Amino acid sequence: MSKRNFVFALAAIFLTLRFPSEAQQPGKVPRIGFLVPGSASAYSTHIEAFRQGLRDLGYIDGKNIAVEYRYPENNFDQLAAELVHLKFDVIVTAGPQATRAVKQATSAIPIVIAAVGDAVGNGLVTSLARPGGNITGLSFLGPEVRGKQFELLKEAFPKVSRVVVFHDPTFSPVSDSLREMEIASRSLGIQVQNLELRSPEEFESAFKTAAEGRAGALLIRAHPLFSVNHRRLIDLAAKSRLPAIYPWKEFVEAGGLMTYAPSLPDMYRRAATYVDKILKGSKPADLPVEQPTKFEFVINLKTAKQIGVTIPPNVLARADKVIK
Repeated sequence: MSKRNFVFALAAIFLTLRFPSEAQQPGKVPRIGFLVPGSASAYSTHIEAFRQGLRDLGYIDGKNIAVEYRYPENNFDQLAAELVHLKFDVIVTAGPQATRAVKQATSAIPIVIAAVGDAVGNGLVTSLARPGGNITGLSFLGPEVRGKQFELLKEAFPKVSRVVVFHDPTFSPVSDSLREMEIASRSLGIQVQNLELRSPEEFESAFKTAAEGRAGALLIRAHPLFSVNHRRLIDLAAKSRLPAIYPWKEFVEAGGLMTYAPSLPDMYRRAATYVDKILKGSKPADLPVEQPTKFEFVINLKTAKQIGVTIPPNVLARADKVIK
């Protein structure tokens, strides 16, 4: 070998050793699947919080990580099977339906829950401290949140004795949840009227039934059906002049009266830390499920004026945000 060829060969070896990651980068970009119930527009704030969480950890979507989103309203099993078939490195979910569908579709791919109510009660993990299996993430205790919602309704409207709760009977954890709500409301002297809703076409008749039953207030639970159609629910509540407490801050920002709930953007942002740990080698079974650290009590005074109700000063003083 000539001296010139030897120098070129040595240089080539040096470059290969110096920049191996760049040569192999396209094949090493982690792929994340995300199954979010509802619609892209309804979850845009939450998804952006997740992306920001990734950016804070040095991940740039489309550069050194690739994230694909699916937004089912009903076909959870089909889209979960699709994500598993595509062999993502991690699948992120939100809500019990999406998480349960992915869990049934795979026991191998790590699953990170961005937000779900009572992960243990829904049978998604064995325990918060030791989730077991291939699932971990963030979970809030639904009964505690709903108990607080009833408490705030009673403080804001002391004369309320009957609260309507909309629910979807096809939603698997409904029966236990309803019993828990009845227990929480009974201590406050509130009677719960449960009304079944399976589709948006039943919304108007449900509000008519609530009015006929002389309901004093309305509690909207977290559910994809209500999230996707939240503006219609808000309009009907205003038309019925019925005070309502909603599951998330976004409902109130869109014109709902009030909410008390965990901060979903904060939970989605924190979900990115789980993705990071798993990509670096941690197993979901070894990562305890975390609970929310940030809760939001938000009141919309414009809506209160619109429906003709007054929020007591002591309740306003407790709010994290008042929309005027």
